[in-house]
Amino acid sequence: MPACRELRIFNSARRLFGHESASLGCRAFSTKCDKPKGVVVGIYQKDGDKPIKSSENGVLLDDAVGGKIMSLVRDRGMDGRPGKGLLFNGLEGEFQTVAVVGMGPSGAGYNEAEELDEGMENTRIAAGTGARALQLQRMSEVHVDGMDFAEQAAEGAALAVWRYNANKRKKNRLPTPKLHMYGKGDQDAWVRGLFKAESQNLARRLSDTPANQMTPSIFAQATVDALCPCGVTVEVRSMDWIEDMSLNSFLMIAKGSCEPPLLLECSYCGTSPEDKAVLMIGQGLTFHSGGLCLKKKDGMDEYRGSMSGAAVCVGVLRAAAALSLPMNISAVLPLCEHMPSGMAVKCGDVVTLLNGVTLGIKNVDKAPVVMLADPLLYAQANFKPKMIISVGSIGDGVNCGLGGSATGLWSNSSYVAKQFRKAGGITGDRVWRMPLFRYFRHIVTKNTTYDMSNCGRGPASSCLAAAILHTMVPCLDWAHLDIRGTGMLTKINTLPYLLKDSMTGRPTRTIIQFMYQLACAQT
Repeated sequence: MPACRELRIFNSARRLFGHESASLGCRAFSTKCDKPKGVVVGIYQKDGDKPIKSSENGVLLDDAVGGKIMSLVRDRGMDGRPGKGLLFNGLEGEFQTVAVVGMGPSGAGYNEAEELDEGMENTRIAAGTGARALQLQRMSEVHVDGMDFAEQAAEGAALAVWRYNANKRKKNRLPTPKLHMYGKGDQDAWVRGLFKAESQNLARRLSDTPANQMTPSIFAQATVDALCPCGVTVEVRSMDWIEDMSLNSFLMIAKGSCEPPLLLECSYCGTSPEDKAVLMIGQGLTFHSGGLCLKKKDGMDEYRGSMSGAAVCVGVLRAAAALSLPMNISAVLPLCEHMPSGMAVKCGDVVTLLNGVTLGIKNVDKAPVVMLADPLLYAQANFKPKMIISVGSIGDGVNCGLGGSATGLWSNSSYVAKQFRKAGGITGDRVWRMPLFRYFRHIVTKNTTYDMSNCGRGPASSCLAAAILHTMVPCLDWAHLDIRGTGMLTKINTLPYLLKDSMTGRPTRTIIQFMYQLACAQT
């Protein structure tokens, strides 16, 4: 009998992440140690008849236990494919459990067809798969092999072990283990990866919190608590201020709820205050019922995540401060609920925007573009940014077209679009550029009794919404990210290091990477 005992084979990260250990028909691991420790190491995918090989740190661990790990791996026929691996218990040394996970082919790089750096993504999958497996075995500490990319290993592990469980009784919560890098590797890169993952986890927490526990005022307090200790300034604007500034399109959506609307102005200063900032506009609908055009009851709870755009912006600012990015970033976050009531906005209502354009609200379910219109105009005049990024779960069209594969991107700048495409390939959280044809602008602007419609005509809802926002950014570089398919619940083909049926926090890391690329271009 070997000195170690195989606990289970986890055949795919997707299965593992979607269910607790009991649902996989495996035995729970128990240990007499007060603080059991586990380790994740990677092996490369088998190349033809060549013997399978492990990462550099995997070799060191295998040597420390007398070569038993690789012997067992060969005996079990493991081939090193990403997200497939083995758990071993009872090996000698400081670790109670060892997770051996496939990292895919050695030397994998950028895949042009997939628009993805597969080496980095395979590392995230391997680290996340192993860390999640050890978490399910109740390890209090998980040491993760940096593999080929320490930053991406940290991202995968930290994203995989996080889950929203604030409303579970403490005794029923799955503990989150402490993460450490195992063996040799770039410690600075590991820390960067943790910062980025923790920022996305912040966005996940804000988005996944039930609407009654994440009202505009609670979101504002959570933002202050998350950003102010990092040196980011947060101004909370009340309903009286919103009325004084005549942000009427925002008020049209907010007035149906008893919860007062708020507007947050956040600023991170990483360089000279005179330098123009990148401005983010985040959709902050803390609950989107559809108003008088009420959404279907099945799945309506998902629309607690209609403030995921604002949550992503908070996560980006948190990461920018943690990473000390040498640039200035500002964010304007309008926060409100969209509810049906006697005060609610009605189909056919018309509002005059700050630029004098009249906006007809033909469909009150298409509330996001309405609530963002005046805040977008106000922010441009007040902050005078060098470019604008708007983020929100605007239209369902992008969800139908792209699903959870990529975030829809609309931009009036080819340079900005290319930078976002590059950032998505690095982070594994891709974007796909969508058209800003005049065709869509004609649909939303050709109306009989008002200047512009909030929904236009036809099925291309996300393109029409982007066309509306584009009319309000006449002179600046602008990127619009519609995260309806990626930033809310993902139910199909979830990324292995995220959780099925939970908010994703996407594309926080892609925007952070984009900001980093802009900062590097300036220096």
